[in-house]
Amino acid sequence: MEACLDIYQKFQESKIDSLEINSVAALVMGGRSSEVQRMLDSLRVKATSSFELAFNTACSLIERKKYTDAEQLLLSGRRIGQEILMEDNLPDDEIEIELSPIAVQLAYVQQLLGRKRDAIEAYADIIKRNMADESSIAVAMNNLVSLKGPKDVSDSVRKLDRLKEKEAQGFFLARGLDLKLSAKEKEAIYANRVVLLLHANKINQAQELVSRLPDMFPESVISVLLQVALLMGENKAGRAEEILAQFAADSLAKILDIQHMPATVATLVSLKERAGDIDGVTAVFDFATKWWSNVTTEGNKLNIIMQEVASFKLRHGKEEDAAQQYEELIKSQESIRGHQESE
Repeated sequence: MEACLDIYQKFQESKIDSLEINSVAALVMGGRSSEVQRMLDSLRVKATSSFELAFNTACSLIERKKYTDAEQLLLSGRRIGQEILMEDNLPDDEIEIELSPIAVQLAYVQQLLGRKRDAIEAYADIIKRNMADESSIAVAMNNLVSLKGPKDVSDSVRKLDRLKEKEAQGFFLARGLDLKLSAKEKEAIYANRVVLLLHANKINQAQELVSRLPDMFPESVISVLLQVALLMGENKAGRAEEILAQFAADSLAKILDIQHMPATVATLVSLKERAGDIDGVTAVFDFATKWWSNVTTEGNKLNIIMQEVASFKLRHGKEEDAAQQYEELIKSQESIRGHQESE
């Protein structure tokens, strides 16, 4: 993403019309929506200079939860787009297709603003008219299904069926959609599909789809929550707790700067123990022990870790190992005390 932005910035002095549009899109997709306005200011470009730029800038406002501002910008973008495309003598149906992403995004903003009925009517109209590009229709369908919830599950399942690859066994998005939709949009469709299957009591289909989600969306919280929901529905609360504990531990383990801290170690050990990941517990202890052993001024922190190790071994029936750990702890404390007395 950084390289992509660098390339765009190097071409700032060129007259490529899509520069600003693509730069804003890159920032939004890179999770840097807060930088969009500053970039537009530096380029001396207004968000309303084109309907495409208005759309992308509105997306950045949505990411920043400025929904009312986003709605106003989308309305301006739609008006600008209609004027420009009419000047180009495009037929009305082509204009509608060209501006369909704005129509879907306007409905989404209405949804976010709590105007549920307006959003449902807008999505339904987009789908009924069938004048949008396929990715916009897919997003409209998925959002409509999400808004309707468990109401009329069969109809919602049929709507999502229209998005699947025709020849595939199981639910896979059509190839064209899979290429055009963002990872976030695809994840939302698959997640809604699982929820509908659970409401329809189609457990086997839900299990099959849930089993694929971690590979498709490895960093996803939603796929983990769907796994847990499925397990809870099968009265497997213990396994659900293990998965949640492992996910929490994995998330904490990604914060590298605090892996050696006693509080982090204690939390990781508790979570991994609950998840049954004994090897993971050992790895946590080994890392922390090695880290504090190399810090000569923090013997008390090492002692805390050693106490945790001994306690863990005792809990798991390794009495001899625990006794040895306690002996090392006593020796360590005596060594520190002797050193202090000599000073």
